[in-house]
Amino acid sequence: MRGTALAAAFGVAAVLGFQGVAGGSGPALPEGKAPDEARGGAKAYSAAAGQPGRAKTGVDRLALKSKGSGEAVLAQQDTDLFGLLGVSWTDPEARVNGAIEARSRSSETGKWSRWITLDPVQPGLDGKRPGAPGATEPVWVGPSNGAEVRVKGGAALPAGLTLNLVDPAAGGAATKKGELPAEPAAFATEALPPGPASTAPQPTVVTRVEWQADESLNDEAPGYLPGGSVKAAFVHHTASAQPYDCSQSAAIVRGIHEYHVKVEQWRDLGYNFLIDKCGTIFEGRKGGIDQPVQGAHTLGWNAESMGIAVLGDHQTAGASAAALDSISRIAAYKLGQYDGDLNGTTTLVAGSSQKNYLGTSFTVGQPYAFKTLSGHRDGFNTICPGGGLYDQLAAIRTSGPAQQLKIARVNGTVPGPGTTLKSTGPLKVDWTTSTADGLLGSFEVLVDGASAGTAAGTARTANAVLTTGTHTVQVKATALNGKVSTSLPVTVVAEVPVPKAATFVPVPPKRLMDTRAGLGVPKAKAGAQGVVTLPVAGTAGIPATGVTAVVLNVTATNPTAASYVSVYPSGTVRSSASNLNVTPGQTIPNLVVVPVVDGKVSFYNNDGTVDLIADVTGYFAKADGGSAHVSIGPKRLMDTRAGLGVPKAKVGAQGVATLPVAGTAGIPATGVTAVVLNVTATNPTAASYVSVYPSGTTRSSASNLNVTPGLTIPNLVIVPVVDGKVSFYNNDGSVDLIADVTGYFAKADGGSAHVSIGPKRLMDTRVGLGVPKAKAGAQGVVTLPVAGTAGIPATGVTAVVLNVTATNPTAASYVSVYPSGTVRSSASNLNFTPGRTIPNLVVVPVVDGKISFYNNDGTVDLIADVTGYFAE
Repeated sequence: MRGTALAAAFGVAAVLGFQGVAGGSGPALPEGKAPDEARGGAKAYSAAAGQPGRAKTGVDRLALKSKGSGEAVLAQQDTDLFGLLGVSWTDPEARVNGAIEARSRSSETGKWSRWITLDPVQPGLDGKRPGAPGATEPVWVGPSNGAEVRVKGGAALPAGLTLNLVDPAAGGAATKKGELPAEPAAFATEALPPGPASTAPQPTVVTRVEWQADESLNDEAPGYLPGGSVKAAFVHHTASAQPYDCSQSAAIVRGIHEYHVKVEQWRDLGYNFLIDKCGTIFEGRKGGIDQPVQGAHTLGWNAESMGIAVLGDHQTAGASAAALDSISRIAAYKLGQYDGDLNGTTTLVAGSSQKNYLGTSFTVGQPYAFKTLSGHRDGFNTICPGGGLYDQLAAIRTSGPAQQLKIARVNGTVPGPGTTLKSTGPLKVDWTTSTADGLLGSFEVLVDGASAGTAAGTARTANAVLTTGTHTVQVKATALNGKVSTSLPVTVVAEVPVPKAATFVPVPPKRLMDTRAGLGVPKAKAGAQGVVTLPVAGTAGIPATGVTAVVLNVTATNPTAASYVSVYPSGTVRSSASNLNVTPGQTIPNLVVVPVVDGKVSFYNNDGTVDLIADVTGYFAKADGGSAHVSIGPKRLMDTRAGLGVPKAKVGAQGVATLPVAGTAGIPATGVTAVVLNVTATNPTAASYVSVYPSGTTRSSASNLNVTPGLTIPNLVIVPVVDGKVSFYNNDGSVDLIADVTGYFAKADGGSAHVSIGPKRLMDTRVGLGVPKAKAGAQGVVTLPVAGTAGIPATGVTAVVLNVTATNPTAASYVSVYPSGTVRSSASNLNFTPGRTIPNLVVVPVVDGKISFYNNDGTVDLIADVTGYFAE
């Protein structure tokens, strides 16, 4: 039955679930629900039972009657149910010099529509096709069961005037609800290699299979652009006499398909893509979404362009925001395949002699400049895409991602197509884009798909470091509107010399930087997305040359916004790794082991403003005379709550607790130059700070922990050993202190030397980096492979240096980081409460090539950034 066919047609749309979401399709409807019910009353196109049957083509043809004097009519009459109409005549070259008007009767209300003017289609739009008639554009009128036509030509009318009524069911190819029609094997599209990669991502597109194209209508293979390149996109509208609901969009597309093929005798649907008011993108002419398919949309320019049609009449009102966004996305994707610029210009060669809507004349065979995103009226004498939509094209042109993004040089060499470049490790990438700086937010250098560093939207160069192997290098741009584009990849083969290990040289703690006082850097807070750079080589006992890394205790104080601080080698691109997470009203310290590249260290603040303090405790150098690292523990050496290591008592105001370390817990009695301790302050009675310094020396102004009543704060400390003991000073109130040893540095043989890498992100449970995407549960363990990753050798590694961050905790808890393959001790590394993000540096031994993270209570996300490792 006709009604059954129509109901099935919209049942298909319902099953596919077009939900009005830009660029995508939603979930299927609940089983047994009609479209109206499932969409909360959305008006679906369905017919009452008992309607007459329909032909497979879905097109009814009703001849007009001549009244003489250049007039013809189709008297008002009942019809079978239809949704789209248009008028055709036998001779495609014949002209109707007057008006062709039609109206329809709603099958739902019984009311007649206003008279609709039908615009003739220029003949030959899909090439010279035998038997092709003259015709008007099709017009969507909604579910109708009555029609009337009047033609006033003012002269002799063409023969064969016919009203064509299209019932946009699923082409008769689906045999039951939800069954997708198979494409006839005789006309199946030949398998093609993938189309060119694009700098812009391909948006979600509803395919021809999904919108139930009747492929039995298409008995010809698709055609492709002669030059193989989409140089421009022309935007159209599809005239609509009635509003439509997005649940009807697939049926409208099917109706246009049937009209173009069965009425106009075209090869296929004319447009390459169609977009509804909800932003859903439909595949139009077949041949491959990623291929340069030649459509039939803009007379004279089809050989070098594509057509995008927006469903609806946009003569007075513009298109919806969702539709505009989808135009931007699909146009950016297709133009990005061929180095086009959505906001640029291009040159097209005219395929016919004609004038456009603005009166510009074109001569066949001559080149003409066009905006890369143009309206139909720019190429042909038509009001299409409507004045409202045409006026919106300027905004669409600047709404895409970064355009023509490409790598210009790698380490000074211009990459050619298919070339492979070489590096010894350092990577300098220069890139270009035609998009203005004011539209760009940031850039990232991607190595093998992972971020190796970020740069500002105004940057056009960045540095990174490669590990030995073959890598793909790209640049990713994020526009201020959030849209992303990615350059085509360049292959770089890196052969990195084995890095010379460095040994540790402790120095008495000394303050190098304080933005509050202008020490080391100008007196000013670090601003939002601002960078403060501190010279370290040649200062405070640090040599001017030969230094591979410095050990700094960095403190963030007086923040005005929730933010994070990244400490990284000056002269390199900042990676996604962070070192401190700050919250207004809090002071947060963290130890940092940061590589030294150009003698300076940079500090990046993401948001608000913040004061930064840096105290040096030592450095790593390639020269002789340093100390090698020996991993032990983690083992608890001190706990004032239990009297472990020191008397059982809180450390009072301006009090000092002194802990013997030499000759204890596996630490040698002599030859030790420094110990690595994770120090935790808990149960403080007042806001205060704690300094950890070598016993037997004068305490400097450097501090290691800043404490607040009600909070437990940990921090890693590498503290020199002078007389075999370590002292802990508390400034105010009283506080309990805990110290866990993870290793020591000694001049004796048998230790491990340090190698700087990174900082690089190894683990993020929020996104599934390094480990499965899942929070660490209560008393749960997450284990991260580290040996053989991110430049860390597969063998010979004794310890790794990680900055570990706990975020999104659901309960007060602690995290212990310990060597996989060993029994976890009572030592902890991070203490946190709900709503807080806490980082801490960890030097953790490596036993079986992996590191384990234990969470005591609730759930928490964990992040780990590597800065270096120790190797024998």
